[in-house]
Amino acid sequence: MVSPLAPERFPDLPNVAGVRLAAGAYALHYRGRPDVLLAELAPGSSAAGVLTRSLTASAPVEWCRKSLAGGRGRALVVNAGNANAFTGQAGVAAVARTVKAVAGLLGCRPNSVFVASTGVIGEALPDDKIIAALTELHGGLDGGGWEQAARAIMTTDTYPKGATRIATIGGVPVTLNGIAKGSGMIGPDMATMLAYVFTDAAIPPAVLQPLLGRAADRTFNCITVDGDTSTSDTLMAFATGQARHPAVAKAGEALLRDFAGQLDSLLLDLAHQIVRDGEGASKFITVAVSGAASRRAARRIGLSIANSPLVKTAIAGADANWGRIVMAVGKAGEKADRDKLAIAVGGVTIARDGAAVAGYDETPVVRHMKGTEIDIAVDVGVGRGRATVWTCDLTQEYFTINADYRS
Repeated sequence: MVSPLAPERFPDLPNVAGVRLAAGAYALHYRGRPDVLLAELAPGSSAAGVLTRSLTASAPVEWCRKSLAGGRGRALVVNAGNANAFTGQAGVAAVARTVKAVAGLLGCRPNSVFVASTGVIGEALPDDKIIAALTELHGGLDGGGWEQAARAIMTTDTYPKGATRIATIGGVPVTLNGIAKGSGMIGPDMATMLAYVFTDAAIPPAVLQPLLGRAADRTFNCITVDGDTSTSDTLMAFATGQARHPAVAKAGEALLRDFAGQLDSLLLDLAHQIVRDGEGASKFITVAVSGAASRRAARRIGLSIANSPLVKTAIAGADANWGRIVMAVGKAGEKADRDKLAIAVGGVTIARDGAAVAGYDETPVVRHMKGTEIDIAVDVGVGRGRATVWTCDLTQEYFTINADYRS
């Protein structure tokens, strides 16, 4: 069943010069659905990435971490259903064989081939199926097929996730397309589950990397479904250099202002889609924190609220139990003034100066919480730090999905 918070349809993503895609179903774990994606990039394309900080990172993540030092991307291979994580040297060898096969097919260096795997942890990756599929996939490469590509990287997702933006660099339009997957095990500590951005802009790796890192911090690092950071979290951006705009030299220059803004917008779109597809989600929740000691402190407080099972289940049940928000602020470990704390839900102020507002009427708050878009605002009264985070509610369906995940 598709999430009730899903967009009406997959967006129309235009071709990106220098990018060709192909996806197919090869029964790595799922039956009758695409599960392998191959993307070919123009020679000389820049590559940037932000990867999980998990200390049990998958073999594909470790390969990408090393290969990013070269700053160039020629191909991307992603499989769904098997994470190739906690698979020891067998997992490392599976990555090496896959990379070698792709490099041979495209005639490129192995360190310009990036890989990702998502799915069950601790099972050997049947890379022979991936390698056997490469010739067919290569023969089917074309500039379209974005929705099929997005479907090929899904696991428990209920819908494919995509977004597109147009930016200008020196008056020249450039295209940005993005696809992502994610539904559960969502508590990014770097970027996101799996997300890929493709642009025809000519941006050197040394410029693309900081742009992507800053954008990830403002978007994917501000979402959560269940607070669990995946072994496979990977966000990558590829710039094919096919657009003919003035040369860029550094991330902070005015020439890139619109591109940076559109990159932020695209990543936030994808991040919100992931939250809206949170396993079992029925409500999309925005938590805005102000008055904190710093932006980092505000985000930590916001995530404490957003990750609280008590807060999330109260929202699922439309229970206006604002004491749970007070609890979550207090456990965050950041400075907060109890006697200046203010809380509002749905624009209705519930508490101010550390106490319930005189004559507080719960009726409009309950009405708001029965909707699908929930807004929580908290001021902790100690500084000027602000941050906004996004999450979803916690329902019985989440437990059903995860209890049956491998069966």
